Amino acid sequence: MLRIKHLFPVLFFLLLVSCKKEYGDLEPEEAVKFAVETGNSELPYIQIKTISQVLNEPKVSGEMNIYVNKRNVLKTAIGIEYRGSTSFRISDKKSYGIETRDESGNSADVEVGGFPAESDWILTGDVFSAPGHTIFDPTLMHHYVGYELFRRMGEYASRSKYVELELNGVYMGVYTLMEKLKRGPDRIDIKKLEPTDIDTAAITGGYILKIDKTSGRDVSGYHPLDYYLNNWDDDARYIEKNSFRSKYDIFRQLMTASPFGPPYNSNKYLETYFLYEYPDADVITAAQKSYIQKYLNDFETALLTDDFGSDKRTYTNYIDRKSFIDFFIINEVCGNVDGYRLSTYMYKNRGEKLKMGPIWDLNIGYNLQDRVPFNDWIINYNTYVKSDAWMVPFWWKRLMEDPQARSELKIRWTELRANVLSTINVLGLTNTTSDYLTKNNAISRNYAKWTGITVNYSASVSEMNTWLRNRLEWMDSKIMAF
Repeated sequence: MLRIKHLFPVLFFLLLVSCKKEYGDLEPEEAVKFAVETGNSELPYIQIKTISQVLNEPKVSGEMNIYVNKRNVLKTAIGIEYRGSTSFRISDKKSYGIETRDESGNSADVEVGGFPAESDWILTGDVFSAPGHTIFDPTLMHHYVGYELFRRMGEYASRSKYVELELNGVYMGVYTLMEKLKRGPDRIDIKKLEPTDIDTAAITGGYILKIDKTSGRDVSGYHPLDYYLNNWDDDARYIEKNSFRSKYDIFRQLMTASPFGPPYNSNKYLETYFLYEYPDADVITAAQKSYIQKYLNDFETALLTDDFGSDKRTYTNYIDRKSFIDFFIINEVCGNVDGYRLSTYMYKNRGEKLKMGPIWDLNIGYNLQDRVPFNDWIINYNTYVKSDAWMVPFWWKRLMEDPQARSELKIRWTELRANVLSTINVLGLTNTTSDYLTKNNAISRNYAKWTGITVNYSASVSEMNTWLRNRLEWMDSKIMAF
């Protein structure tokens, strides 16, 4: 029998899920009260109310309303949690993971922001810390511009849209609404892999792997919110359940130390771990683990042992080289210092080769870092940072030693520079985007919220444009000399 003290959360949740409208199902305009006056802003305005304090995990129940021009276009039940590791700890402007839900509290596919229906979404706030004044992206464009360019290159990247967020009556500023990267026909489009898919053909896919920090309940279970403010060890807690290690270190030598050592052990900087993203670590079978581990190991061995002085290549039996080249291009154009070594996705569809991407997490980019000089490749990160816990795998420098790969890169670069990555098109994207945010007064509202931070927005955009212009020209000088 349900106790009285438990009735309120249940009744509140039933009220939350009693009404859901798909995006675009406009109602007559109603009196809407926002936490901040938005005037005639074109940015969608998201109001979220939760039944309790937002946690790192698990998601807490709530309701999300989206307004466009102050008219409600979506009302749905959700689950919400904080997301991010380093950014969660150092930023006052948190990011959130959202799950759209049905009347029973189960995940439900919903069109959010006009994007294809799905259940998992992200609200990224970038990194703002006051009074510490830490700002990773003063333009608010790092993710959006990089993702948009990658899509224009013909690759999948998370669809993104600017919104303003209000959480439990408090204005939170400008956020980027994004699709969470996951398997699906409108996201990473690979075959569903069931536990029973173990025959020779079916076991070949699909898989999604990730080179990244570890996180989540699979690492350490559920904890109070305060735990996550200082749990740095959980970023590097690789275990056999959630990952496997490359056979080779960053210097192309066979690893001799045992895998799965304690976080930040003396060999950590040498190691590259691959996290099981799909199927999830809780679901993937031993046979499937064995298959994808061998596939990656065989690729790496082929890449190392192929004779680049001959015409024969065997490593291309394992990878779609064009996807690797596109991934290289977008990371290098954006100066993504986290590229290749963190937030790095790859996937393998059934019966197909391994592909790199989608691109993800570009907040530390566009020359807002001091780890790699302007006039060098980001893949040379290890030259300048000697013992980071996460280093760039040997793949990329080895790949760029291959005359065939360099030739293919030159052809692809020439093609992209004639259209998608022409200087006028790239700077047109940044200027159009910054004008949109400025003319709708979203920038002024965002920085009014995050007091103690002084930003010359137009100067920040100008610096980003200067980086992009100079970076494109520098890459021209290097690639066209191949």
